[in-house]
Amino acid sequence: VQLQASGGGLVQAGDSLRLSCAVSAPNLQGYFLGWFRQAPGKEREFVGAIRWSVGMTSYSDPVKGRFTISRDKVRKTVYLQINNLKPEDTAIYYCAARFFTQDSYNIWGRGTQVTVSS
Repeated sequence: VQLQASGGGLVQAGDSLRLSCAVSAPNLQGYFLGWFRQAPGKEREFVGAIRWSVGMTSYSDPVKGRFTISRDKVRKTVYLQINNLKPEDTAIYYCAARFFTQDSYNIWGRGTQVTVSS
């Protein structure tokens, strides 16, 4: 499995942004695809995830209501829609993958920078 995140940029507070994660894999059955972010000077944090096969999603409490994860099975792409962006959303956003038998995400892509100006 290989992952490539894209779609970041410089935006203003209140804007919306959609990040994409292109997934290269012959079969994603059984995989969770997750989004993480790392703000300057902070540890990387979990944002949310989607179970590829059924599309079930979960989110961390700080982003619930503003972040939405979805996937396109045909394009093999996972999306992170971020609405009402805030300066504290400034971070490098990463997508990651894990098989359902793994306890932690062990496949990572290069991140994409999101910068939110106030």
